[in-house]
Amino acid sequence: MTQTTLPPDIRQLLGDGNEEALRDLCHSEHPASMAELMADLSPTEVWQVVHLVEPETQAEIVCQLPGDLQASLVASLGRADAAKLLTAMTPDDRADIFRQLDDAQCEAIFPALAKAAREDIRRLTAYPEGTAGSIMSSDYVSLGRNMSAAEALEQIRLEAPDKEIVYYAYVLDENRHLLGSVSLKDLIVAKPEAKVSDLMRTEVISTHADEDQETAARMIQKYDLIALPVVNGEGGLVGLISHDDAIDVITQEQQEDLEKLMAISGSHEAGTYLKTPSLRHFQNRAYWIVGLAALGLVSGFIIHSFEESLEALIILALYMPMVADTGGNTGSQSATVVVRALALGEIKPGDALKVLFKELKVSVLLALVLAVLSFGKVLWLSHGTEIPQGFTLDMIGLAIALALGLQVITATLIGAVLPLIASKLKLDPAVVASPALTTIVDITGLLIYFSTARMLLHI
Repeated sequence: MTQTTLPPDIRQLLGDGNEEALRDLCHSEHPASMAELMADLSPTEVWQVVHLVEPETQAEIVCQLPGDLQASLVASLGRADAAKLLTAMTPDDRADIFRQLDDAQCEAIFPALAKAAREDIRRLTAYPEGTAGSIMSSDYVSLGRNMSAAEALEQIRLEAPDKEIVYYAYVLDENRHLLGSVSLKDLIVAKPEAKVSDLMRTEVISTHADEDQETAARMIQKYDLIALPVVNGEGGLVGLISHDDAIDVITQEQQEDLEKLMAISGSHEAGTYLKTPSLRHFQNRAYWIVGLAALGLVSGFIIHSFEESLEALIILALYMPMVADTGGNTGSQSATVVVRALALGEIKPGDALKVLFKELKVSVLLALVLAVLSFGKVLWLSHGTEIPQGFTLDMIGLAIALALGLQVITATLIGAVLPLIASKLKLDPAVVASPALTTIVDITGLLIYFSTARMLLHI
């Protein structure tokens, strides 16, 4: 059974100068756990801890720290210490840090790095942010197709200490074109004299360096890959995206979509809530909220235009929130499933008619159920209420139920079509799916509600 212990106070150990305890802690704790313990430390304090261990352990811990703290730490170090730390990192982690450094900081560190590391950093940081190339690593094992299984295993044995992923090796020709892949398992069980060309799988799932990083990450998820090869325009292998990087991308994209659904703009990096100034939080939230609040004035004009109907039958005002809330809820559900389907590549904007027809069938069923329930709710809650002469509670309940049913159908279709339109216009569907939807559904709901009441009740 695993025992749960309280995390030690790193600052207390630093204050006591207990280097032995700090060194033991770095070796005993998982790098991710150690990074979590040090997430609130300053760059100087972090270095006071990690400089006590070897560069490989330093790199494992530092790579788990928040991105801004990684960059601040490297920028605060001397050239020699920074070079040792960066050299011990995997190529993709090293490139991520350099993307956050300014030109002067990069130029200060570059001369201390080996030529191969400098070229690797330049190549990896050249790809635009958000592409598959920007998250890939150049850490892979390559084999020649004419190698024997014994030669391939020896090659892997020599390269394994410096490689992140060795479970699969990639077969390249003289021009580094990707020909296939071979697993370590296949090489181990094969006869020593067997040719790599006979063992490799030629149908290799790969992605292009300029492909969107989320699309590449979803491929790893879909095909249960350990790593995804990344090729250039000529079909040459330029790197790999590992499964752990894919998880990071998917988590980041989900957080970004969630915040956009809630009309929050700006940066969507994980773990930055407490570090982000309140003014920046205000700026990220205010624009959409203020804009939609202004658009929401249309709802007030609609209510004002139906003022006579409300005066004639004040009971209608009691059920306005129910109609508005129900429409918002059903529209949000529809928008959410469509945004998710778009993100996963299950549907495209060209599938709009299929999507709308499916959502229409769902909305009609929901409308029937909710209309019946709302009719019963009106009869129950308003039983005994004084009704103006010429009206009956049944008539009013029927009008409200019909209006709610129509609102459910229209809200569902609006929730489905808005993300499709946004995707067609090359906009982010998540941005318009929720904030714009709520306001639009409120406006259409009020129009449907009062128009239905006016037609059926003649007010």
